[in-house]
Amino acid sequence: MQSVHIERGKVSIRETVKPKRGKSQAILKLIAGGICNTDLELLRGYYSFKGTPGHEFVAEVVDADSKKWVGKRVVGEINAACGKCEWCRKKLGRHCPDRTVLGIVNHPGAFAEFFTLPEANLLEVPKGVRDEHAVFTEPVAAACEILEQVRIAKDEPVAVLGDGKLGLLIAQVLRAAAGAKVTLYGKHKSKLAIAADMGIQTVITEKLPEGAYAKVVEATGSAAGLEQAVRMTRPRGHVIAKSTIHGKTTLDMAPVVVNEISIVGSRCGRFEPALRLIKGRKLNLDPMLNGGEFALPDAAQAFAKAQQRGILKVLLRNA
Repeated sequence: MQSVHIERGKVSIRETVKPKRGKSQAILKLIAGGICNTDLELLRGYYSFKGTPGHEFVAEVVDADSKKWVGKRVVGEINAACGKCEWCRKKLGRHCPDRTVLGIVNHPGAFAEFFTLPEANLLEVPKGVRDEHAVFTEPVAAACEILEQVRIAKDEPVAVLGDGKLGLLIAQVLRAAAGAKVTLYGKHKSKLAIAADMGIQTVITEKLPEGAYAKVVEATGSAAGLEQAVRMTRPRGHVIAKSTIHGKTTLDMAPVVVNEISIVGSRCGRFEPALRLIKGRKLNLDPMLNGGEFALPDAAQAFAKAQQRGILKVLLRNA
C-alpha cells in the first residue's frame, strides 16, 4: 500500500506493507484526511517526528474483531491507551502514560491507504454528515475539551486569540455549546468573516486590551501568543493554552503570579459532543475548506498548499 512519510522537512510517498491488526483492533481504509497545524509542526521537527502523520480523518472499517463495525464509516479518537492504568479507569485514556497517539507518537498515522486503531476508539459517523465535515471531528473535540476543563457561563465574555483553524473552531464551539459571548481576535479579515457569519464578534488585532477578560483562549500558534493572552486576562482569571509550538516559549511569570492567573493546558477532547455539533450543523465549516483536495500520492503538493498564507484546511483523499 501507499503511505505518506515525513522526515527532516520533506514529504514523500512510500510503498509499505498493509498493517495487520492486533486483538480488539480495526483496520481502517482512509476516505479523507485533513492536514492540521500539528502535522505542519511535525514536518518542522516537533517531537523529532519521522513516519506517517495524520490524525484528522474519516475512514471505512474493513476488518475488526466485532463484525458490526465492518463497512461502517467512522472517525476515531487518536489516543490508543492501555485500558488498565489509573487514567484509563478514570476514562482519561488520553493521559495514559503508555498510550500511543495516531500519527504523532509511536503509531503510524491516517495518511495511508490503510491504518489501525482500537475498536474502542471508533465512533460511527451519522448519516447525513459529509466526509469533509467529519474530518473536522478531532479539532472540534479539542475545542469542546475547554468546556470540560473550565466552567463558562451563558453570555459570559470570552476572548479567543488567533484566527487560524483551531481558533475559528473554538470561537464557534464556545458560542454554540456554551452560549458564551465570544470575541475572536485575529489578523485576517477573510478568516474573521467565517466567525462573524455565525454572529461572533471579531476584532482585527492591532493593540490588544489588557486585563479585560476572565477567560482567554490562546490559539495563535505562535510563541508570543501565551504572553499576549496573559496580558489580556483579569486577576484570578484563566488562560486556556491551545497552541502546540515546536521550540521553547518564553513567558514572564511575574504577571501570572501577581495576578494569580491560572494557565490551563488543553489538548484532545471527547468525540461525542463534537459529532453532535457537526451533525446539528452548528458550525460554519465549508469556508474553512479553502485549500482544496489532493489525492494521497500528491501529499507533497498538499503539504505545500497547507503552508501557504491564508489556507485553513487541505484534504487528502484516498482513491
